[in-house]
Amino acid sequence: MRLNDPLTTSIFFEEKEYPIDLSFDNVLDVLEVLRRTDILMTNKVEIVIYLLIGKNELDFDQSIRLWDMIRKDYIEIGMEKPKKYDVKGNLVPEIEEEESEQVIDLVADAKYIYASFRQIGINLFHEQGKMQWEEFQALLESLPDDTIMQRVIQIRLWKPTKGESSQYKEQMRKAQSRYRLLGGER
Repeated sequence: MRLNDPLTTSIFFEEKEYPIDLSFDNVLDVLEVLRRTDILMTNKVEIVIYLLIGKNELDFDQSIRLWDMIRKDYIEIGMEKPKKYDVKGNLVPEIEEEESEQVIDLVADAKYIYASFRQIGINLFHEQGKMQWEEFQALLESLPDDTIMQRVIQIRLWKPTKGESSQYKEQMRKAQSRYRLLGGER
C-alpha cells in the first residue's frame, strides 16, 4: 500500500483497460466463491472475473491469466512472507518451515471482524461498496489489541507456559475450544 497512489478502479490486461471492483465486500464474495466445493473450477473463474470486472468477452485462458494477475497484484498484497537478508544484504534462502497455524478466517470470523471494526468506529455495512480491499486489509492487520478479533487471535495462539495456574490453563483451553477454526469454518 502506498499512500501517494490512488486506489485501483481499473486495470490494464492485454492492452485493454477494464474497470475493477475491489471493494472489500466484493473481494470477500470472490474469496467465498473460491472456497465453495460445489462449483467447478472453470465456473469459479468465470464467476470471479464477472464479480471483479463485470461482463466481458474473455476466453477461459485469458480469464485464468487475468485472475492470476489480480490475485497476485491486488488481492494477496501484503500476504506473502517478507524476504530475509543477511548483514551483507544477501538474500537468505528460505528454510522449510512448518505450515503456520491459521489464526483468522474471513468467513468464520465475520462477526468478530465486524465487532472489532465497530470498536474503532467503522461500520463495515456502511462501507460496503466504498471501502477498498487494500484499506480493509490494512485496518484488519492493524486492529488494536483491545478489539475482540485480536483477543480471539491471542486465544488461538496461546500455549501453556510454566507458572500459569491450572485454573487459567483450563480457562484458556475452553476459550481455545470455543474459538477454534475447523477446516476454514468454526
